[in-house]
Amino acid sequence: MIGELAALGSAVSWTVSAMLYGKALQREKPVSANIVRLACTSPFLLILLGIAAWSGGLGNLSQNVAILAGISGIIGLGLGDTLYMLSLKLMGVSRAVPITCTYPLFNILWAVLLIGEKLTLFRVLGALIIFSGIWLLSYGKGNSDGEGQSRFLLRGLLAALVTAILWSISIALMGIAINETPRLNDALVINTIRTVTVGALLLGMSPIIDRQRDFLKMKKETVATLTVGGLVALGLGWFFLAYSFTGIPETQAVPISSTTPLFSTLAAVILLHEKITLKNALGSVIVVAGIFMIFIV
Repeated sequence: MIGELAALGSAVSWTVSAMLYGKALQREKPVSANIVRLACTSPFLLILLGIAAWSGGLGNLSQNVAILAGISGIIGLGLGDTLYMLSLKLMGVSRAVPITCTYPLFNILWAVLLIGEKLTLFRVLGALIIFSGIWLLSYGKGNSDGEGQSRFLLRGLLAALVTAILWSISIALMGIAINETPRLNDALVINTIRTVTVGALLLGMSPIIDRQRDFLKMKKETVATLTVGGLVALGLGWFFLAYSFTGIPETQAVPISSTTPLFSTLAAVILLHEKITLKNALGSVIVVAGIFMIFIV
């Protein structure tokens, strides 16, 4: 039961962070926002890393596990989350989150292509259901600038789908690392290594990826919003997911964590006042139903 609750905790955490990111991204560029989020969150997690090292957790990690954690962070938090923020900016929380949460579908593809797992009828049906939900979520009525609106939706859709692919790879690598050291302290250390590695990398690359130094010009309110969002998503969400791997199989934990669309759709209406059409709401439910069909049936 603890593993299931931890996975559900990650879904709730990512819903909260999506709301905060959505608010901050109304004014900032995704790359700049991700630099600030990681740079400001890393010091807090380093404090926890020091506590873990003092208790003996850090010493139990092998070099291979640390490398896996770092690569997982670069792929998922660096590349994936930057595209995630772009999709949030272009499509809004209620549309972007359900599409990015199709990452379990790609985990299935890796299992079939790389490990040789059999592709069952239910998994094929689940995949079709997921993509039908994506179509509903990406569908929107144009405004006076219908062509421009369509381009934004297409760019947002592509960014969200690539995010899901990158997250699936990142989660798979993190799962391998956690399975080698299945303890609470180790889950905390691995999550911290992922975050700090990417934070340092993006900060070092900022002269190239954020040439106008927009991340240094943000208002304090926006920095605070991104920092809190980062602590919730990285400090709690990814830690909960990592810890869930120590209690239940990855094939159970991942779909539970991907139920974020159910929470985010409601939160987007209540907190961000986004307009949700019947198609968008139905699309969110369909995506989650397809995910559960793939992993549970």
